Amino acid sequence: MTVREIATEAYRESVPVLVLSAVGGLFAGVVLGGWTPETEQVAGLLVLVPALLATRGNVYGSLGGRLGSALHQGLVDPTLSLADERVNAAVAASLANGVLVSMLSAVLAVGLLTALGRPSAPLATLVAIALLAGVVSGLILTVVVVSVVFVGYRRGLNPDTLAGPVVTTTGDVVGVATLLVATRIVLALGGG
Repeated sequence: MTVREIATEAYRESVPVLVLSAVGGLFAGVVLGGWTPETEQVAGLLVLVPALLATRGNVYGSLGGRLGSALHQGLVDPTLSLADERVNAAVAASLANGVLVSMLSAVLAVGLLTALGRPSAPLATLVAIALLAGVVSGLILTVVVVSVVFVGYRRGLNPDTLAGPVVTTTGDVVGVATLLVATRIVLALGGG
């Protein structure tokens, strides 16, 4: 293939996904814009948003990259057997990292807000919100990433082209939605 053919193929695969990514990002922004009651009840909640959204993209983007590389190298079967130890290990590591970083983000947010003399919800409240959002968004993103990478690969698409934009968009939409739902659940249970 020539450089021009490779570039054309890359654009053909990525432009529709990038357009969906932009639309998804706007949708996540609209959802975030409606958070006024929650942000008034949980001081410091907005500090968590960028940290949690960034880690969704980083952790699950890495998962997509690892799976794409494993497929390109022939290390995993493209039919996606649930018994594949490499896939299971990558998924388990991503879930563990995502949940751990979510909780750490809550601890750091409370520490930073306290150090700056800004109001903060109790540590237990922010950790509970981050933990619940981290687990639920992690499970959803794992299913999305694994599905996109393997289905795309089987259809002849480059998983490296698909994984980044899909993970970013899905991570933003799912991250904002699960953070909002987690906040409402924690508040309903008396946290805050």
